[in-house]
This record gives sequence, C-alpha cells and structure tokens, in this order.
Amino acid sequence: MQIKPRQHLLDIWQAIARHSFDGGEWDWGEWGGVSSVADAERLLCLLYPATEIPAFRLDDPDTTQDDVQQVLKKAGGRLDIPANIVTAAAEFMRTHTGEDKRPTFAGGYYFGSADKTKELSEEQRQLGVTDSFSMSITLCLATLGFLKVYETRTRRSDIKETIAELRAATSSRLTAAMVSLLRSFTVNVFDTDSSQGRTLIELLGQGRQSQRQVLNKFQNRFRPLRAAIVESVSLGIDVEEGLKDENQLFECGWAWSLVKDAPEIETDEPIGPQPEGVANAVPYLYFTVVALDGIQDLFSDRTLTLGLLNAEQQKLAEALRLRWELTQQYWSRIARFDADRWPLEDLPWRTTGQKLESEYFSLSVAAILVHDLMRRRATDDDLTRTVGVMERLAERGRITSRMTVDDPVIHELHNMGVKLPLQGSERVGPLMTWSMTDFSAQLLKRTVQLCTLSRNLASHDRLLRLAEDIFDHMWRRRIRDGEGVGLWDNIHAAYPDAEIHKRRVPVSWSITERVTEVMVQAHEMYRQPPIRSLELTELARALLSESAHLLGNEQMEPAPTDAGRHGMELRNIEVKLRRARSLVDEQPGTAYALTLDVLGQLDSLARAREAADRGV
Repeated sequence: MQIKPRQHLLDIWQAIARHSFDGGEWDWGEWGGVSSVADAERLLCLLYPATEIPAFRLDDPDTTQDDVQQVLKKAGGRLDIPANIVTAAAEFMRTHTGEDKRPTFAGGYYFGSADKTKELSEEQRQLGVTDSFSMSITLCLATLGFLKVYETRTRRSDIKETIAELRAATSSRLTAAMVSLLRSFTVNVFDTDSSQGRTLIELLGQGRQSQRQVLNKFQNRFRPLRAAIVESVSLGIDVEEGLKDENQLFECGWAWSLVKDAPEIETDEPIGPQPEGVANAVPYLYFTVVALDGIQDLFSDRTLTLGLLNAEQQKLAEALRLRWELTQQYWSRIARFDADRWPLEDLPWRTTGQKLESEYFSLSVAAILVHDLMRRRATDDDLTRTVGVMERLAERGRITSRMTVDDPVIHELHNMGVKLPLQGSERVGPLMTWSMTDFSAQLLKRTVQLCTLSRNLASHDRLLRLAEDIFDHMWRRRIRDGEGVGLWDNIHAAYPDAEIHKRRVPVSWSITERVTEVMVQAHEMYRQPPIRSLELTELARALLSESAHLLGNEQMEPAPTDAGRHGMELRNIEVKLRRARSLVDEQPGTAYALTLDVLGQLDSLARAREAADRGV
C-alpha cells in the first residue's frame, strides 16, 4: 500500500475529530486525565502535524486549507479550531499539575502490576515515567510554536487570557520535563563476572570470542567514551570510580523514571519541588529510545528558528544533548561491536539489566543505530546491513510473513506486548510493569526514518517497499466499529485466526501517535530531492549534447512558409532544453525524458523537410 502522507493524515484527523470533539468542544472522555502519557499522545496527533507541515497549519485561520477544515468540521469552524485546541492544551496542563504547582508526569493506566492478585496503589500510578518526560518535551515545543503564531491572529480576549496562562504552564512543564530527563539518566557499572557482565560478554562475543578477547576489545573501543562520561557527566562517586577501572563494563541510558537518590538539578525556573526518585540505576533500552526521540526535538531547526527555549532551558538542553550524543555513540558501537557479524544481527537481542530477550529489544537497538546514522555520515555498508535487520524483524514479527498455528509472536509482540519489570517500583508497592505493544508502529517509524536518510538507490528502494508493507499491515489494524473508528488498534483485523485478548482501553493513543509521526516523517521524505543516479546523469548529458547539436543544425535551415509555426516549434524546443539543463544534476530522469521529447520533435522537423525536398 503506497504511503500517501497528506491523505492518510486527513483520514486520521477526521477520526480524531469524530472521537475527541463533542459539539465543537474537546472531550477527554472516560480515559482522559488518567495518564499524562496517553493525554500528551492524543494532543500530539493534532499538534505535531499542525506545527511540522505547512499545509496542515491551524495556528493561522486565514491559511487553513479547505480539505483540512472539512475533515475537522466536528472540531468547529475555521476560527474555532485553534481556539478549541488551545483550550484542550490548557486543560491538559491544569490536569497534570499538582496542588503544589509542580507539573506531574503520571504513567497512570499505562502501568501494570506484575502480581495479578495485587492492585497498584494510587501513589504508584502517579509516579512519573520517562515516556511522559520525553513526550512532554515534544508536546510543549509544539504548543509554544503554535501559540507564537496564533496569539497574533486572534482577537478574542478570553482566548488571549488562556494563551497567557497556557504559555506559562507549558514553559514550566518543558523545564520540569528536561530536569526529569536529566535525573533519570544513568550509567550502570558492573563486573565481568556478575550476571549482567556475563550476559553482555555473551551478547558481544556471540560464542565466538573468549571473555578476555571481548573485554580487551571493549576496553579499546570504549576508552574515549568512558573518559568523556567521567569528565562531562556528574555521577555518584561509586559510579565514577567504577568507570575509571577499565576491567569494569558499563551501560548508559535512561531508567524508567527518576533514579533513586538522583541529585536535584539547580534551576531558577518555577517547577516546584523536585520529587524523590524510586527507579534503580539501570538503563532500559525502550526508555532510552523514547528519551532520545524527545531530546532530538530540542535541537530541531524549528525550535532554533522560533527561539522556543529561554536561557535556562538552553542550558538544560545542552546538558541533555551531551547525554544524547554519549548514549547514541555507546549503543551504536555495541550494536556494531564485531565488524564481521554485528551483535544486532544476532536476533533477538538480550537485555542485561532485565535479562529478557525479544525482537522488540533488537528494534530498540536498531532505533538508536538509526539515530546515530542520521547524526553522522553513514556508510553504504552500515545502511545495507541495517536494512537487512529491519527486513528480518518484519518477517520475525509476522508482519511480512504468515502466522503459524497458535503463533506465540502475535501474543508477545502485538497483543499483550513485551512486559518490562520496572525495577525499584517495589519500594512503594507491588512490582510494576510496562507493556510495549507498538512493535509494528515503531518498526514502521524507524524504516521511514532510514528511508529518509538513505541516498543509496538500492537500499532506498528496499526500505520503501518494506515501509509500504508495514504500513499496509498497520492500516488494516484501524478500528472499524464502536468507539475510536479510524484510529488504532484492532489487532484482530491483521490476525483474524489469532486469539486476541480484548484491551480495556478502546483506543491505543501510543500507536495512533506513532502512525501520525510516521506520516510527518513520510512527508519530509517526499519533500527531499530524489536520489540522483550517476548513470542516468551521464546518459542525460549525452542526450543533451546531441539535442543541442541537432537544434543548432535545424536553426541553420531556411524556415518554411508555414505562418511562423516552425519558429514557434523551435522556441518550444529551446525552452525544453533549458529546463532539461537546469534539472540534469538534481533530477536526471526528468532531464532525460525532456531531452528524449526534444529529440523526437527535432526528428519530426527533419523528416518533414526531407519529405518537402522529395516533393520538389
């Protein structure tokens, strides 16, 4: 199924308007306000495209396009839509701010209990989660950019008051989210003989290298990165001493929440008291990927151009950027540890901290590798091998291959998902879990990101075909009836023969938001110039040379008495040749086609003249 970002986004927006607006006003419904993650994802389904794609802008009613206005008619008229979005965003900020004026980042119903006989306490459901910290950065930046334009377009005094309140609350939440991400970053140091150390050694050595060989290679490869972390990141004394010992292994990334005993971050911004952390100082692949996605938005062209960060936030952003770069470098080197056979290619990936293995973790490592490939100039070999991993993940995830009888993959990756035990949560109640059910949506997102990055024709073609196959799978999984029609997630539609456990929440905002992100990414991909073929460029230049020569020859012939038609035809040929010359470097295929047309016209003129000469 071809990905058509504009049409598919319009379909998604129409479904959101049908689901989340009642009489032109935003309606959070039964599940609104319970999870800050889900609420942020729902708002981002509208705000992210509206602030990233000019054709979907809603902040200036005078530029709202007709088809956009038509699909959002349940959200109000042209002037009402941005006002209603501002009101909804203000409600979100008020709902997810504590009585002490501190922004809250509750996971809510996204948290589960590892013990089915015990319910989570309200205190546990209110714990902040890295997913919310990261999602809040993206939401706050989108909201601030939206307000920057809309406040100059509206004359409604009540909305101007709401905008002022919303801007202050959004800025405060943005700072709090950045501080929370700094406090949930961690470096875990462990001995080679520990359970975690043996798992990492086995993962990197793949049964083909001894522990000593792997350790020596780890020491050499990570010596500069180890030194950079010690010198640049403030860590506990035990961690810093452990990192200086090269016989110790380490991992870096983000824990699931604020790390226990994480020091407070000094800031002048009014974010209220900084809560105590409960999470063990252990990085999680899933939460690391989520954090990297949010932090990246702090350095986007849009954020810098609009000046969305104040001076204090810029300092925090720089601290996060350092951790962003260190983490990408670490996991990218781990993924490609052995040049002959990457650990990433040995599916499925095994986590050291949680001692789990799944294709989802392979996808998480691949996602970090994609981040790193986008940051630096990737080699064709890196891209080709990463494409191969993506294709295998799609096959193993039963997206591009058929399911087997009683296939466990459907249950483990798509239905109930991969369950992460949230280490440290048992300090305040029963052990908590976090379920990841968005394997297909994440795979689609990373495939489109790689496709945007790739400038190799063969790799780009493979990635585009894979993205279209995954998107076809995802589009089938839209809800067909009941609440949330046109949104996600109806797994049964993709796997009709599988036994699917019905989820209590009617709409998966995490999957819906991921698909929306993909449409924005696909829009960016199609906006790029097409990949240039050197062979086609040479052919186009050869055709241009021949065309210019034949045109010059034709212009030396006496003009026939045809009321000026011959002269008009020659001028038309000159225009086409000028156009072909201007495109030959960027669009050699188009230049080739134009020049072929010119050659056909010139040949027609030559044959007409020969016929006339024979007639004489």
